[in-house]
Amino acid sequence: MSPQIEAQNLSELQSRLWNIADTLRGKIHADEFRDYCLGFIFYKYLSEKFVAYANKILAEDGIKYNELSTEHSAYQDIVEAVKEDSIQTLGYFLPPTDLFHTMAKRVAKDPKGAGTGFILEDLATTLRNIEQSTLGTDSADDFSNLFEDLDLGSSKLGSTGEVKNELIGKVITELDKLSFNLSEASSDILGDAYEYLIGQFASGAGKKAGEFYTPQPVWRHS
Repeated sequence: MSPQIEAQNLSELQSRLWNIADTLRGKIHADEFRDYCLGFIFYKYLSEKFVAYANKILAEDGIKYNELSTEHSAYQDIVEAVKEDSIQTLGYFLPPTDLFHTMAKRVAKDPKGAGTGFILEDLATTLRNIEQSTLGTDSADDFSNLFEDLDLGSSKLGSTGEVKNELIGKVITELDKLSFNLSEASSDILGDAYEYLIGQFASGAGKKAGEFYTPQPVWRHS
């Protein structure tokens, strides 16, 4: 990819990410919303990176990881094989049920979490599982408490579980529309987008960007 095209992609990504933040941060103070926004962006990145890697492993078998159903006769064996390989190579693991797009589909089915669709408890468990998948590996320190700033039970997100579900569901839905084009560009593009958003939030709060969310160490495992 040429530097010009990569720069254009970065500019578009930054613009769309900021629009998402600008639209939703009015619900709570921008200072508080930044960690939610950046944390979910990183969750999406980890998910897309994992899907690209898993699909490459399974290509010879004609299987797409992100389309793998729990009803597949060899589901458990496939997932375990991918897990063993990915922990060694990527440094973390995500089952198909915990992928970002899978979560977004649940939001679309039940945006307020009133039925059997998207609920924040499941999202919290997913983020915790990502961290715990690295225990005992070389990447454990980098992933330790990676999502600790995402307090999904905070009253700042809303007065009821339904309101909280709806707000976070909107973030997930909007981010799901973005493609990080991981097969075409380097992970530095997403890293730059992080720095852009951190800088925007920091300048608005009168603080240094480094005082906020800092995911850079995890890029080493990408």
